[in-house]
Amino acid sequence: MAKGQEQAAPDAVPTRIGQVVMLHHAGDREEARHRFLALWAEIGEHGDPLHRCTLAHYLADTQDDPAEELAWDLRALSAAEELTEDRLADRHEATSAARALYPSLHLNLAADYDRLGHREAARLHLRRARTAAESLAPGRYGAGVRASIDRLELRLDGLDGRDGTEGWGRPPRPRP
Repeated sequence: MAKGQEQAAPDAVPTRIGQVVMLHHAGDREEARHRFLALWAEIGEHGDPLHRCTLAHYLADTQDDPAEELAWDLRALSAAEELTEDRLADRHEATSAARALYPSLHLNLAADYDRLGHREAARLHLRRARTAAESLAPGRYGAGVRASIDRLELRLDGLDGRDGTEGWGRPPRPRP
């Protein structure tokens, strides 16, 4: 494997992502971004799709530029799609994990496109988020994602009473 593309032990990557997520949630966005980027360089663009999906999904939230956030969210969706292709059907656990992320992945893309002024793309991904959310199990995560979908839909419809300058909030994230 080429230098910089060595993979950490498969079971260590989610733990490492989780540690950086805690750093980000504690308020150190810049340090979290740097650590996520270092981990991205370590696993490589062709590393385990579930690792790339999860990492890009969280890395998007550390971006200052909405276009960069969109780019990372698109990487996350692309990696999730790799997991759900027929050629990886034997990786049932990873495929199920990717499918559970689809509502949040599409919700984030809808929000990204909304911030960039691309309303039709935002509505497309919001519809995809709502459809994907139908398969979420009842519970806090599913309820939070559905509530975030509803809030963004109100925003896109102009019914939320906002002037378009405030954020819509983030959907809850599943634990890595």
